[in-house]
Amino acid sequence: MTIIEGLEGPALPIVLENRRLCIVDKPAGWLSVPSRLGAADPRPCVGLALQAQLGCRLWPTHRLDEEVTGLLVFAKDAAAHRVLNAAFAERQVHKTYLATTSGPAPEDAALGEAREWSSRLLRGKKRAYVHPAGLEAITVATLLAIEGDRLRWRLQPRTGRPHQLRVELARRGCPILGDSLYGSPIAYAPGIALRAVALDFSASAAARGLGLPAAIEQEVALPGQSPGGLPGSAACP
Repeated sequence: MTIIEGLEGPALPIVLENRRLCIVDKPAGWLSVPSRLGAADPRPCVGLALQAQLGCRLWPTHRLDEEVTGLLVFAKDAAAHRVLNAAFAERQVHKTYLATTSGPAPEDAALGEAREWSSRLLRGKKRAYVHPAGLEAITVATLLAIEGDRLRWRLQPRTGRPHQLRVELARRGCPILGDSLYGSPIAYAPGIALRAVALDFSASAAARGLGLPAAIEQEVALPGQSPGGLPGSAACP
């Protein structure tokens, strides 16, 4: 592994890079971008570390929670940043996550069936919550596997509200493993059992003009799981 001068630990894993952008596999426990504390925040930051690793300025185009792993996109110039920001803001980039939760399965989920969940979410100081004055949040959730009180999900948010997936699962009695903020009593490390595994750019010709494929997938299993599902579980094809 390459060690980057001035950084603690190994280089961040790059999934795709060209002269306009870079897609990295974000580790758990890392901020996507610097917090309001700036240099006073001791937590590692993907944006800053990746700039040092690549030796160029980067522009963030979206974010993942500190506890979440997976695909994170940075632009390498202001024009690419405008294109990617617009594609995410206009919902032309479709995201897919994998998650493992405690159970039992909620009534509005069925093994192997995609179900649309909707709510209105407000962001508080630390947590998001359902409220009539909140912004619309839409998630397509597919229950992939069941093993006892463990459930494995594919989640496709159609909106990008803060903590959207974490709230939707927790309020159905299925908190993501390790997500103590939303009620999980189960230890899980590193981070929580939520991973961004795919980005679909097929609806944005402008984004594909930056050298992006129609879709990119990084289906790395969550810790303790095989890529196909939970060991010994009932699973959909």
